[in-house]
Amino acid sequence: MDGWSGVEGFELLLPKKVVFGWGRRAELAELAKGLGRRAWIVCGSRTLQKNGVLDELVQQLDEVGIDSELLVTVRREPLVEDVDRVVAELLKQKPGERDFVLAVGGGSAVDLAKAVAALVVNADGRSVVDFLEGVGKGLKITRPPLPVLAVPTTAGTGSEATKNAVISNLDPPFKKSLRSEFMVPPLVLIDPELSVSVPPETTTYTGMDAVTQLVESYVSRRAKPVPQALAWKGLELALPAIERVVKNGEDREARERMALAAFLSGVALANSGLGLAHGVAAALGVHAGVPHGLACAVMLPVAVRVNLEVRLDEFAQMGTLLTGKQWSRDLPEHSKRELAETFLTCLTELCRRLNIPQRLSELGVKREQLPAVVQSSRGNSMSGNPRQLTDEELHELLEEML
Repeated sequence: MDGWSGVEGFELLLPKKVVFGWGRRAELAELAKGLGRRAWIVCGSRTLQKNGVLDELVQQLDEVGIDSELLVTVRREPLVEDVDRVVAELLKQKPGERDFVLAVGGGSAVDLAKAVAALVVNADGRSVVDFLEGVGKGLKITRPPLPVLAVPTTAGTGSEATKNAVISNLDPPFKKSLRSEFMVPPLVLIDPELSVSVPPETTTYTGMDAVTQLVESYVSRRAKPVPQALAWKGLELALPAIERVVKNGEDREARERMALAAFLSGVALANSGLGLAHGVAAALGVHAGVPHGLACAVMLPVAVRVNLEVRLDEFAQMGTLLTGKQWSRDLPEHSKRELAETFLTCLTELCRRLNIPQRLSELGVKREQLPAVVQSSRGNSMSGNPRQLTDEELHELLEEML
């Protein structure tokens, strides 16, 4: 094969089984039978209880002889205190081999469920802080967690496919990951119909989180061929769908596209990493209380602009998705740059149409917070950014966005 230069070795981490399809939550009980006989439920919001979704799933479990109990209803991104409290409560129930955790909700619910499932087996009374990257004692998850059945109800974080759980703290402020290959949920049930009731604002923020994950994992310093291919498919699905689904939450095709794109974004980030937008987004959440998906959406066009020259081919390829033009590595440099800049322009316009702010000041960020934001941006996500920025460069970039 002319031009073949080989493929670097890689590893691919995936859930053991994924069930996807409109209305397929009806299969939950049959799927759950293979995990255990007692389910501890982590629920994403009271809406799922009010609209009968949770009752429907509990009834299914009851009909096949699986006992279930609501462990917690999540109202925010999980904090250290939330994880430690729920772990302590579950340990009082003496969970064993017949137990599993059922996560029904958005990324916060799935993250909390994954963290609790891991720590009830591994922590031995220690706080989750001791296991968090960059702030703890460096303790590791060494024993397989309780099995997790993840049922995402928003199309955004892709947490149902990842090996980490994002945990925040208020004092001292941080947002860090609990991470282990053991933490990938063995069973994932994605029913896009469950996202129909998600309001437009949440649909926007979670959807842009998924788009950001797809873009950043595609160009990451740690990008690998299989997750890159999945990220490309996710962009093909999401870019034409996100405005449609925000305008009409009952658009079945758009909901299906976004649900699958979100899952693919989770697989891609779990295997290839992320970049600047997610690094800064975590810090904006910690220091300015900015919702994660919103922060990602604000930072994505900036991240593309920062990395455009060092990933010109990749961004030019993304430009073909929006222009219908054919991609070739033999295109002259000016044609590639034109395609890449077209992608950046279209992405910026998409954010504008979705009412995403362009200025950090519109998010309540103050100039005096920038040094702390810069420091908190350093972590696993930022390390994957194609162009490495100094603290001074990042500070200047954020100051320009005020």
